[in-house]
Amino acid sequence: MSIITISRGTASGGQALAELVAAKLRWPCLSNEVIVEAAKRYSVPEPELVKAFETAPTFWEKLTASRRVYLTFVQAAMCEYAVHGNLVYHGHAGHELLPGISHVLKVRLVAPMESRIEMVMERHPHLDRKGAIRYIQQVDEERASRMRYLFGVDWRDPHHYDLVLNLDKLTLETAADLVIQASQWEEFQPTTASMRALQNLALSSRIRAALDAHPQLSPYDIGVDVADGVVTLSGTLPTEEAIRAVVATAEHASGVTRIVNQLVRK
Repeated sequence: MSIITISRGTASGGQALAELVAAKLRWPCLSNEVIVEAAKRYSVPEPELVKAFETAPTFWEKLTASRRVYLTFVQAAMCEYAVHGNLVYHGHAGHELLPGISHVLKVRLVAPMESRIEMVMERHPHLDRKGAIRYIQQVDEERASRMRYLFGVDWRDPHHYDLVLNLDKLTLETAADLVIQASQWEEFQPTTASMRALQNLALSSRIRAALDAHPQLSPYDIGVDVADGVVTLSGTLPTEEAIRAVVATAEHASGVTRIVNQLVRK
């Protein structure tokens, strides 16, 4: 069971590559499904989640907890897909949503500007060449700003990826074959340790998402550490009632075997 994430700039062929890789491997191919699932599960309007991962953050967003909340919801949904088997993901911030999981192959796809311009003009007939260039630059910069806000990284930095492919010379078919070959290398095969790490991440994400979805608990910064079903809760809360509510919320998450309560009252 392996996971492939594909990151790309706008109009760079990322969706086509992901769909081709998934078809060749006969694996599920996911993108917006993760956003849809997160929106449905945590009762958040889908457009808000899409905006949270696509556009530059506003001044007011930087002053609120929406960054943590939206990120937690989408990460929890992504983990639920990841623990069930092989998949190819080309949606929002896939290379950052599963940190510390060694059997995730992180691919970065780049394409020549001319081909990107042609694709944008084909998709948006009202745009001329200059308009298409402005569109590409604006979307890429907004995505870069959003990724810095959500994860504190520059998504265009090649150091965040295991494989960087340039469609300047490669065909889409060749690029897909290279991704598939890399996914079969030993370094990206699941191990007992990597599967345990994924299960721990999935459980901690479920608990964080449940806490952030709770109207009385979402304002608080609560630490959630998971090790093989044992959940350690930490942080400072204003009342004993709030502490009990946090513990009860964590206990309801599937996969919890024991709660270690290190929460303290102010």
